[in-house]
Amino acid sequence: MNRTDRLYAIVEELRAVAPRPRSAGWLAGRFEISSRTIERDISALQQSGVPIWAEPGRTGGYCLDGRRTLPPVNLTPDEAVALSVGLRLLEDTPFRAAARSALPKLLAAMQGDDARAARELAGRIHLLGDGHPLPAVPHSVASALSTGRVLRLGYRDTDGVLTRRDVEPLGYVGSPTHWYLLGWCRLRDGVRAFRVDRIVSVSVTAETPDPRPLARDDLDIPYGVVTRLDLG
Repeated sequence: MNRTDRLYAIVEELRAVAPRPRSAGWLAGRFEISSRTIERDISALQQSGVPIWAEPGRTGGYCLDGRRTLPPVNLTPDEAVALSVGLRLLEDTPFRAAARSALPKLLAAMQGDDARAARELAGRIHLLGDGHPLPAVPHSVASALSTGRVLRLGYRDTDGVLTRRDVEPLGYVGSPTHWYLLGWCRLRDGVRAFRVDRIVSVSVTAETPDPRPLARDDLDIPYGVVTRLDLG
């Protein structure tokens, strides 16, 4: 059994007995490898986002949170590669870190043969870059909607003027060339769009404001048609 298939099999073994643990020794015997190799495999799965933790004690071992994992996903290899390409295109967006952690979870949840075929197909796909990627979105901006806290921004406008603003995050707008943070700007007392590559500094305050609705009129951007992301 190669390592890719073994990682998938370890997840399935832990899912089958969850929330009960399996010891490193038991898993090593099951897959005919050393306990040290099992520990390395578990570490790799944890780093890819699989919710496995160690339970101490004589009857302890490794446990998997079955509520936060998927059963085998019936995606075709073509579908998995399509999703991989889409996730790759999120590198310069606020969702870069989430995209990087999502793909290993997707592959871990696929049937073993399909996951292997998807990897082989992906190896034949190449993306051409211009060598000038957009600046990475700061983590505190990328996670602004999840944390819900007021951000203190240093922002440079189109004229190069630097201002300091407290902003209540409301959403994002993405275009082919730039991403914008939508927020209630307390300096201007209204909704504003902040181009993320013009944010020169950002700090997260302790304040969690009451939620503000984002009206359709707030998205009346003159140079493009705005469509909302819909997950069905």
